[in-house]
Amino acid sequence: MAADKSPAMTLPLAGRVAIVTGASRGIGRAIALHLASLGARLVLNYSSSSSQADLLAAELNSSSPSSPPCAVAVRANVSDPADVKSLFDRAESFFGTQAHILVACAGVLDSKFPSLADTTVEDWDTTFAVNARGAFLCCREAANRLQRGGGGRIVTVSSSLVGALRPGYAAYTASKAAVEAMTRILAKELRGTGITANCVAPGPVATELFLAGKSEEDVRRAAELSPLGRLGKPEEVAGLVGFLCTDAGEWVNAQVVRVNGGYV
Repeated sequence: MAADKSPAMTLPLAGRVAIVTGASRGIGRAIALHLASLGARLVLNYSSSSSQADLLAAELNSSSPSSPPCAVAVRANVSDPADVKSLFDRAESFFGTQAHILVACAGVLDSKFPSLADTTVEDWDTTFAVNARGAFLCCREAANRLQRGGGGRIVTVSSSLVGALRPGYAAYTASKAAVEAMTRILAKELRGTGITANCVAPGPVATELFLAGKSEEDVRRAAELSPLGRLGKPEEVAGLVGFLCTDAGEWVNAQVVRVNGGYV
């Protein structure tokens, strides 16, 4: 008779370590929860929301109190090279192995929605520091430090605004366009490592980041841009990211996948 297998060992990401930046809120939080449900051990990066990140780690660890911790919250500014290095150091020291997965989800959006003519240099630089430079630093560290030989995954998070090109989002859209181009090039540069790199580009999703600075009418108009007539849910983005991180998603590589309900 075949030996029984532990349910945990049948999960697609069992034994793998995932670093999720921007994991304390919104889409990042949903991604972290979903990867954990697939068996991954989580490094939950945050920049300022320590209480939310700590609560999420406690929630994940309480789900299996008799087992070693499966999640740890780590503060790091993704635009700082030393912080990004320490984030990966912490992942390796806490779980005793190299990370297998990076999901670069940390991002900022100027809730004033200025035209390009009214965008300050400071706001432009802040947007690029987190969205573009932060993604670059995390991807560079991942390219050098993720497990090789199979199962390595890099997923960056962009925006469907790169395709839609809406007024009021010049800095944000330009920063995300840089992420898309960088990710596709990175995938090609990782030839032979067994590490894939893809970019997920959500449309309007009901998160604090999206809703900040918008009136009820603004939100209604955004929802109507989708043929489904609604905003997306963080969990709907997380499901796609989860698939890309599993072995089943290996043949998807060097792609930008727009998950937006048909938003144009």
